[in-house]
Amino acid sequence: MLNFESDYIEGAHPAILDALVKSNMEALSGYGKDEYTSRAKEKIAAACDLPDAQVFLLTGGTQTNQIVIDTMLHQYEGVVSAQTGHVSVHEAGAIEYTGRKVLTIPAHEGKMRSEELDQFIKDFYADGNHEHMVFPGLCYISHPTEYGTLYTKSELTQISEVCHKHEIPLFMDGARLGYGLASSKADFTLQDIARLCDVFYIGGTKVGALCGEAVVFTKKNMPAHFEHLVKKHGALLAKGRLLGLQFDTLFTKDLYLKISRNAIDRAEELKSAFAEKGYKFFLDSPTNQQFVILENTKMSQLQNCVKFSFWEKYDDTHTVVRFATSWATHKGKD
Repeated sequence: MLNFESDYIEGAHPAILDALVKSNMEALSGYGKDEYTSRAKEKIAAACDLPDAQVFLLTGGTQTNQIVIDTMLHQYEGVVSAQTGHVSVHEAGAIEYTGRKVLTIPAHEGKMRSEELDQFIKDFYADGNHEHMVFPGLCYISHPTEYGTLYTKSELTQISEVCHKHEIPLFMDGARLGYGLASSKADFTLQDIARLCDVFYIGGTKVGALCGEAVVFTKKNMPAHFEHLVKKHGALLAKGRLLGLQFDTLFTKDLYLKISRNAIDRAEELKSAFAEKGYKFFLDSPTNQQFVILENTKMSQLQNCVKFSFWEKYDDTHTVVRFATSWATHKGKD
């Protein structure tokens, strides 16, 4: 059976497994104080062209979103997200579980618009009762978005300018960042992200690692005693070497981007195959996630030989489903 269920259904890139095996019997300090983690942080900072970047490695996407948002907000603040943002829809209320409210604004194919963000914040402070409301304290965006779409450099710049005008940090969820950077439609780089965002993370779980996300604080703005706060969330990995070694490998010889490009190439093949058969797309995604509108009976038939994900109801007889490729997806009939 073909499987396009998600981009984290495979284990890890062979180079990572090889490095894990070779280092297995080394006695290394815990909690990320090992040489592999130190080297990974240096390589990530260099890739961002940001020598002073503060990098911290965490295990998974929801964990990362929750910790970054919770530790960067004041007690009276919430996080602004597009309605379709992962923190708003598919994280089981993880943000609200910490006492932080997700404040939503309209989404346009998964993206927020800078002018609507600006107006939302202006309207908040214009409300005479705003002291009785949750303050907008941080802006969350995903790149690629939950619909596989990409922000342009102009859009990211405008959102960044709105955030800085209102003195709130801009946080980019990069769970699938490799696939965004590798897309032929990408018009900004990792260095641009580091310049325009206050904090972002480089996803490993979905891009070749067994697990792991690399959080990058770009303006010496890592919350005080961040390691303490991570542990308080139950998220400080004793065997931090596991994360450090993986990112050390991914950021050696440009491996992260090289394997990301495979997902894009395979997604383009998949897109062409669907188009040739006359299938309709829910939107035009330039990344590894492709959203197809299927007639419900056809969907049921296809599920007998292909795995894919339900996304949303289209109408009474059609459903939007997602096909996701990854760094490990084979070419053609392989």
